[in-house]
Amino acid sequence: MVKIRLTRGGAKKRPFYHIIVTDSRSARDGRNIERVGYYNPVAQGAEQRVVLDTARVDHWVAQGAQLTDKVSDLYKEAAKASAAAAA
Repeated sequence: MVKIRLTRGGAKKRPFYHIIVTDSRSARDGRNIERVGYYNPVAQGAEQRVVLDTARVDHWVAQGAQLTDKVSDLYKEAAKASAAAAA
């Protein structure tokens, strides 16, 4: 099964996550199919907290990929932010 989930990066006590499309059997920081965005939980100032290619996520979901709970929340946040920017 294909999942859209987070993979951790960044330094100790300063996490940074890439949002990736991967096989569910792969390790958390292992092989991935495609990187579709990132999430920076400790963003400050002008740094962006969530950047996500919603068109690619929609494509993968149409192909049967499943989003994890956290990525689903981030997707909703990114869609709301892009709708506000477009308005």
